[in-house]
Amino acid sequence: MAAPVLSPVEDAFRRLFKLYRRKQPLAELSGVLDFNRLEVNGSIAKVHPAKLNQSSVSDQDTQRAGLQPISKWKAYGLEGYPGFVFISNPFLPGCQHHWVKQCLKLYPQKPNICNLDMHMTSEETSDLWGKSREQLRHKGSRKRESRSLLEKLRWVTLGYHYNWDTKRYASDHRSPFPTDLAALSEHVAAACGFSNFKAEAGILNYYHFDSSLGIHVDESELDLSQPLLSFSFGHSSIFLLGGLKREETPLPMFMHSGDIMVMSGISRLLHHAVPRIVPCPEGTALPYCLTLSLSEDFPTGSSIIDPCSEVDWETCAAYLHDSRINMTVRQVLGAGQTFPTQPNQETCTWKGCEGSPQQDSEGTGKRLKVTDSS
Repeated sequence: MAAPVLSPVEDAFRRLFKLYRRKQPLAELSGVLDFNRLEVNGSIAKVHPAKLNQSSVSDQDTQRAGLQPISKWKAYGLEGYPGFVFISNPFLPGCQHHWVKQCLKLYPQKPNICNLDMHMTSEETSDLWGKSREQLRHKGSRKRESRSLLEKLRWVTLGYHYNWDTKRYASDHRSPFPTDLAALSEHVAAACGFSNFKAEAGILNYYHFDSSLGIHVDESELDLSQPLLSFSFGHSSIFLLGGLKREETPLPMFMHSGDIMVMSGISRLLHHAVPRIVPCPEGTALPYCLTLSLSEDFPTGSSIIDPCSEVDWETCAAYLHDSRINMTVRQVLGAGQTFPTQPNQETCTWKGCEGSPQQDSEGTGKRLKVTDSS
């Protein structure tokens, strides 16, 4: 394969981002780390088992959150990336359905904020699920059809609402954080050694096969000592994990449905991006893990997992046919910390944040790049 022609100012991260983003010819994916196939491509990076705190959350509590006992999780770290933990789908069968449904049916509701609010009235965005359900269930029945409102959803913010223009949070710009997502996130954080983690802000990103997420660093939170948690559902993505500088060549890896990433310490401030969404490894309409149902003995009465009805899942499955959903959760404030009254008074509690890298200078930031023909 011929090497791409580079501009003199193109950095290593941008070079690899463009390689995997390219539509024709498609990049070779054999160099992408797959934590589910370490016996095949484990030599791409030095992978080692990650140590988890198995006593941090009881088996009963993990089950209530739809997770396997921590002792059964397959968790990995990467040499050269301290604080990075990859957990390969720890969800119990059928439990991913709950999170997909929440991201499509509940979390986009007001008072949460979504990208459609930028150019539509609150009345028009009041019930995206209800206004999209029939269109999604009959998706593909006509040769030419516009995308439903849910398919035009690009992001939703929860809790403290991230301001995409200022790249800041504010004390008076928040809504209640979902209790079920808080429980899930705090259990995962505790298992990774962060027993005091408090879920305060979330960004949901909605991807299609023509979507990407630009190169950026998540550094807007005032307390950077707490981890960033990322949950993936639906089709797979290529995730690029770089360094503190964009001149460092990033490591490409797959995120499949159900996979969780935890970034803390030095890894909390590494450049990262999603250049491409790819079909699930099975080559089917949905990943196999999303075809499974809740077990008959699952304790639905005492669980935060709300069983997804067949009708609701039919809508979710139609949406996921060519899509991926990602939930990122973070703590914004440290214990006793408050928002500064003036922008230039902002401080961060992680001792290494001084001189930390800034947002992508090309303006991509966390914004989702989409080619939308509708």
